[in-house]
Amino acid sequence: MSRLGNIAHQLYSGEVSYDFVGKRRRWYAVSAVFLVLALIGLFGRGLNTGIEFQGGSEFVVPNTTATVEQARASAEAAGLTDPVVTQVGGDTIRIQSTPLTPAESAEVTAQLADDLGVDSSTIGVQLVGPSWGADITQRALQGLVAFLVLVTIFLAFYFEWRLAVAALIALIHDLLITIGIYALTGFEVTPATVIGVLTILGFSLYDTVVVFDKVKENTRGITASNRVTYSEAANLALNQTLVRSINTSIVALLPVAAILIIGVGLLGAGTLKDLSLALFIGTAAGTYSSIFIATPVAAQLQERRPEMKALAARVAARRAGAEGRARRKGGSAPAGGTLVADELDTAIEHGTIAEQLSSSPSAPQPSGPRAQPKRNQTRSQRKKR
Repeated sequence: MSRLGNIAHQLYSGEVSYDFVGKRRRWYAVSAVFLVLALIGLFGRGLNTGIEFQGGSEFVVPNTTATVEQARASAEAAGLTDPVVTQVGGDTIRIQSTPLTPAESAEVTAQLADDLGVDSSTIGVQLVGPSWGADITQRALQGLVAFLVLVTIFLAFYFEWRLAVAALIALIHDLLITIGIYALTGFEVTPATVIGVLTILGFSLYDTVVVFDKVKENTRGITASNRVTYSEAANLALNQTLVRSINTSIVALLPVAAILIIGVGLLGAGTLKDLSLALFIGTAAGTYSSIFIATPVAAQLQERRPEMKALAARVAARRAGAEGRARRKGGSAPAGGTLVADELDTAIEHGTIAEQLSSSPSAPQPSGPRAQPKRNQTRSQRKKR
């Protein structure tokens, strides 16, 4: 068995356990730093939206040896004010400006063809009005809100509302970090970016649901016992699914990284940049949030329930009693972490914590007719004696 397989087995069996839930304040602090930076970029610099959202004119000049400076000078000579000129690939120039009429666009196209030495028929022209861009923005926001609402309803029915709230917090966390990085780096936001964001939200949701499903399995009927708290059972579920989450993320990130490095960096396929960057950032943020945000928040919300508070008190009392008995016997009291590991080991040996409850000493014994002892002689035989 490989080293990774050994680690996975140890995590699943509880031999090795990382206290993700217990150290949630540390993870919250890390996320808070990223969120503050994202909000600074979002409200400070703002998003660099493409012409599909804000409206404008775009001219794509292919197969040209002209530089960006030459293209900018030609565009300004054609009457464009503060044009945005970028090089896409090795021999393609893209020029963006404010909205133009068809007649003005034709004049700019002719000027660019003469100055940059290309045929005017090869220049791609895209004219987007402000009203159409506003409509695209509105539809993108509507799609995002509808996605979040449907996700919340699904999780509330499949799990419960507290886990649905935790998953929604993780999704908003991923969304803000992704959008904030776009704002900080100045990458252009296009419809492809919106598609990428919705895609990574789906990936983040999938990873969270996998962990929550294991949490649901481990905590089924947990209040009927006094062995482990909800947070400890949730942390066990997180450790049991940790290797799967990491492997899934690596498999998802590798092709996206290939698109970014090879497609955009080496081949100059700028059209893939908007989609691949959103996928890469969102996938990494989704993996982080499903481990360090979603489950700790869910456990924190669950621990506020009265029955979970009572369970935590019973668990603490039981472990305090075990430590006291160990001291009275003259031995050293087991550490608190050892006690937790022993309880989780017991649960794992019986399959799940829920199944283990039925075999605990506090579980009711099965009722039925009590077996009577057999007698060797009848009453009449005893009288004859």
